[in-house]
Amino acid sequence: MRDETLRHVVVFLVIGAIAGWLASWIVGGGGLLTYLISGVIGAFVGGYLFSVLRINLPIKNIWLSQVITATVGAIVVVLVARLIAGS
Repeated sequence: MRDETLRHVVVFLVIGAIAGWLASWIVGGGGLLTYLISGVIGAFVGGYLFSVLRINLPIKNIWLSQVITATVGAIVVVLVARLIAGS
């Protein structure tokens, strides 16, 4: 059971890093740690936004769907962080 939990955490972090990288590629800036942080937070934000807005991606590949959702969330996170920072 521990191996499965560890695998889920690693997959979540990899999806977060990919989403953070894609978000930084779209809106600019960041390094590996920034990718990871914005992607992981973005996964929660994207999931929440898609749920509230009742957006259901018509993608059969669950991994791709999760990366897209997390990327959208990461873009929102980066833009909001920039607004707060004033840059």
